[in-house]
Amino acid sequence: MKMNFNRLACAVAVASTTMITPVISQAAGTITFGEDQYISVGFGMRASYSSFEDAANNGDNSQDFDLNSARLYIAGSLNKYIKGMFNTEKSGADDTFQVIDSAGIFEVTPDIAIWAGRFLSPSSRANMAGPYYTSGDGYWQNIAARYGWNGGYIGRDDGVALVGLALDQRLAYSFGAFEGDRIFNFTGLPNISTTNPDQNDDLMYASRLQYSFWDKETGYYGTANYLGKKDIFTVAVAGRYKGDGAASTTEVGNYSQLAVDLLIEKKVGVGAISLEAAYYKYDTDDVFTSEQGDAYALGAGFIFNKTLGWGQLMPIVHYQSFDADDGITTKRTDVGLNYIIDSYNAQIATTYRSLDVTDQSEQGQFVVELQLQF
Repeated sequence: MKMNFNRLACAVAVASTTMITPVISQAAGTITFGEDQYISVGFGMRASYSSFEDAANNGDNSQDFDLNSARLYIAGSLNKYIKGMFNTEKSGADDTFQVIDSAGIFEVTPDIAIWAGRFLSPSSRANMAGPYYTSGDGYWQNIAARYGWNGGYIGRDDGVALVGLALDQRLAYSFGAFEGDRIFNFTGLPNISTTNPDQNDDLMYASRLQYSFWDKETGYYGTANYLGKKDIFTVAVAGRYKGDGAASTTEVGNYSQLAVDLLIEKKVGVGAISLEAAYYKYDTDDVFTSEQGDAYALGAGFIFNKTLGWGQLMPIVHYQSFDADDGITTKRTDVGLNYIIDSYNAQIATTYRSLDVTDQSEQGQFVVELQLQF
């Protein structure tokens, strides 16, 4: 048995040569058993200091340190055709760990794979990138990209999906069927109605279709920013549907979600500029109007080529809005400065957030977040 500790490629979309490589950190330990046989192990964490305006008991600003995320990554390969991954996440204030990914990946051809188990269902770029591979401090689209924040097991679900590439690997497509019983997991709304006899038990269907005009994006699990490593112009559309996916004790309705997203990233002289945009449409057949409506997300960033000390500076600005059909509009603007020490393995993000909710006072929050992956 040969043991190597080498740098693995960034989570699928960043630098992988195969579309079905399991998602792990860029720096991880690999134990090689033979040809196309290995186990890779890594872990990641995100911790932060935050201060909310007027949030202390006496009306002063609050002061908090938090462990936002702690993950264990395990990926393996049985042979050229069968691979898998197992990832966990700290969940909730009680620090309970839960399984977020446990999937078998069957490579039918170099460009076609079948995923089965628990994993990210096809969805928006924000959800496919998650909190570790984005341009901000964590999952910044948690107001606009609602399923990734609220639904499933942190955006994951139990099911099966076909994942493929076509047209010289510029067209990426995925389609799957999933359990879909945790659509409103963190909203306070019911996930499964046990008291409404009119609700059926349909599966949730999810799909994503994207096309890359400049450099190719060949991974299923993706990234929301390439940190100046690629020139990207990619557009995508994604959707979800579950019959009777929204049910209360008195009403039953279908759940659907439409997402359209765009990423442009271009190397220009002293660095690289990036632009992100997304539109979301949510429908619950008027059963839950608080989770029904239109949402938008816009982001821009610039990463400088020149290093300052250990890393590179990357200023960012983000805006998102969710206009719910219950009359409540939620808006947030983030202005920040990222310090990129080692790509997505080591970063420090400093962000000021301004949250504006209908009929509530505008609230500010200052956050400093550390991200490490090994």
